[in-house]
Amino acid sequence: MKSNLPLKLSNQLSLPVINAPMFLVSSPEMVLESCKNGIIGTFPLLNARTSDLLENWMKHISEELHKSQTEDPSAKIAPWGVNLIVHRTNKRFEEDLELIKKYEPPVVITSLGNPSDVALIVHGYGGLVFSDVISLDHARKAAKTGIDGLILVCSGAGGHGGTLNPFAFLKAVKEFWDGMTILAGAISTGEEILAAKILGADLVYMGTRFIATQESSASEEYRQMLIESTLEDLVYTDAISGIKGNYLLPSLQRAGFDVENLMKQDSIDLSFSETKAKAWKDIWSAGQGVGSVKKISTVKEVVDDLKSEYQKALDSKESISTAT
Repeated sequence: MKSNLPLKLSNQLSLPVINAPMFLVSSPEMVLESCKNGIIGTFPLLNARTSDLLENWMKHISEELHKSQTEDPSAKIAPWGVNLIVHRTNKRFEEDLELIKKYEPPVVITSLGNPSDVALIVHGYGGLVFSDVISLDHARKAAKTGIDGLILVCSGAGGHGGTLNPFAFLKAVKEFWDGMTILAGAISTGEEILAAKILGADLVYMGTRFIATQESSASEEYRQMLIESTLEDLVYTDAISGIKGNYLLPSLQRAGFDVENLMKQDSIDLSFSETKAKAWKDIWSAGQGVGSVKKISTVKEVVDDLKSEYQKALDSKESISTAT
């Protein structure tokens, strides 16, 4: 399986996985445990309520990972990353960009805007820039901005997911893009990681599988709802933020929404505010891989399970190849 990953990056990974940045869920502890277990850990910059808190988080993460690598140079310590919303509603964009310059996260994921200027800054210190896209038009535009990787957010992704089938989307993008490709959408097991690799993805994006970990910032009620939910408990709607996404039906009902008559929000709201934070604390997202969440675990336990599943699927594939 050919990969476009730089050798330096692939040598740092125990699995080709990014623990996706999740609003009000991804924590510094989740990032650190992901990286220490060989997968890329990320968080949305807006999870830190203030710039001062964000600086503390970035300083802590970079120092801890440097310490871990120094103590055990042979360990696979994956790089860390941040998610920066480039949309005009992000009122903290300039401040957060200054902190990116200062702490140089190895991976920067951009959302909802032109990443050209961000790419120039990140490439200046040797980092990588990935942009998430949900359509071919968006992918073509992003591919021309000097980024390193496209994150194809397909049908079934948690949060702001797209509607395209991963088979079709990946194939179409490969016709004009030869950079790194990251596949997102209902990928929750080691078998699915291998399937994405066979399709031609270099990395996969996983979020839902990690929400119910001890290191996440999700509430106990959110974690329990994930464990109890199935594929049929998801609602795809733009009534929450103005952009369509997958949400847990029980959380919408509990928040008082008339689920049968959800109305589109008139404008896109991606800024951080107390009102928005409260809404996202009460309205919870998940992807179509929600059925794989069976219990509360540590990040290490989830990664160990994924490694085992991945290896089992790889052995099975090789057995089939040998037999034929």
